[in-house]
Amino acid sequence: MITGLLLLLQLGTPPVYDRVILGGHVMDPASNLDAVRNIGITGGRITVITAQAIQGRDTLDARGLVVAPGFIDLHAHGQTDETYRFYALDGVTTALELEFGTSDVAAWYHERSAGERINYGVSIGHLKVRMAVMHDSGAVTPVGDGAYRAASPAEIGEIAQRIEIGLREGAVDIGAGFPYTPAATHEELLAVFRLAAKTKTPIHVHITPGLAGLRAALALAGETGAPLHVVHINSAGLAETPAMLAMISDARARGRDVTTEAYPYDAGMTEIKSATIQDTYKGASDERLAELEWQATGERLNRESFERYTRTGGPVVVHTNTEPMVAVAITSPLTIIASDAYWQNGTGHPRTTGTFARVLGRYVRERRDVGAQHAAPLPHDTQPVRTGTLSLMNAIRKMTLMPAQRLYARVPAMRQKGRLSAGADADITIFDPATVLDRSTYREPSLPPVGIQHVIVNGVSVVANGQAVDGVAPGKAVRAPR
Repeated sequence: MITGLLLLLQLGTPPVYDRVILGGHVMDPASNLDAVRNIGITGGRITVITAQAIQGRDTLDARGLVVAPGFIDLHAHGQTDETYRFYALDGVTTALELEFGTSDVAAWYHERSAGERINYGVSIGHLKVRMAVMHDSGAVTPVGDGAYRAASPAEIGEIAQRIEIGLREGAVDIGAGFPYTPAATHEELLAVFRLAAKTKTPIHVHITPGLAGLRAALALAGETGAPLHVVHINSAGLAETPAMLAMISDARARGRDVTTEAYPYDAGMTEIKSATIQDTYKGASDERLAELEWQATGERLNRESFERYTRTGGPVVVHTNTEPMVAVAITSPLTIIASDAYWQNGTGHPRTTGTFARVLGRYVRERRDVGAQHAAPLPHDTQPVRTGTLSLMNAIRKMTLMPAQRLYARVPAMRQKGRLSAGADADITIFDPATVLDRSTYREPSLPPVGIQHVIVNGVSVVANGQAVDGVAPGKAVRAPR
């Protein structure tokens, strides 16, 4: 296609592209392009980015708007038509379920093979495989043997074998959730990390909270040589977030393949029946239980309501973090932006619908003075921790290029995402930097953001003029070579 266009140019006939985006402020973190340009798209790929006038069969006027690569979310639990629509309205063009993952990679992709609104992909999940092997009855996370029984040597072998099958079927990486599987022994986790190392596959881990949990994950990765990705560092670290970021920075300085991510909210959410909630709060005081909010009603829990809602099951909001620690994580140069989207039975966390707009609106535009000092010191350091400011280009980098780069080795096709350049996939997000902002709340988590004007997936609009486009499914599978 590009050769044909060059021939047309040589003959003096200007090409007519499938689509053109005209007059937008193009920001590409891969090349550091930061200028008004026109973009031509043909066959689902970017063909040209130029200051010259171009023509297309379809024209999108982007004057006054930022044109960025489509946002890539490495941590999106909801993988349904409903949530793909939410993600698109937040500027996401690729949403990947890489923490919990699935126990059957081939079936997972087959269910979506007709195409989806945005690009999609999944890990082979240790948590989900363990549930299958241990015959756990949990709907989302393990609630029985999958959480609380140590696997036998034969069961560890079966877990490893199923993970190997998932990798051969094209899983994006390996997922793991240590707090959800507290009975998993060191030998079992070591078997999983050895598979990651053997296949050079990143292992996407929800660590046990705190410095000790990070040390344990780094030790497993160090012993085996596995690439490690630590999910939601601010949620795992809380007040220890600065120290944990320092540990990751030190590991990277020593040549270790370790990355991390953060989401821009000071409260988390998970299933109340999960081991991570039950092990932490069962038998806790009413004062401690008040950290938990029942998402459906907004009430803070006490011993009676905790036991009652545990019997019924459902999502619970976990108020344990602080805004200063969120700011430390979001502005750190180490962190990728990832939502940890959570959506079940028509409700969930507002990060499902507002993560990316929230970063652009609240951490780029509204918090120019985010460099305020915070009290938490780094280990062996008498200087106060400072949160850095977050430029628009660096925010876009965290949402596009950095998540794509994390997957390059395992999924070579990701080299065509997270960037705006000739030959790249035409996954593009166009937003108004003056108005972009999240609107969703814990009471109204489905509210879409404002300011995300156009979202294009493989050359096709899935959001136009701020509204979801119905009846389109240009999204493709993100999958490792099989």
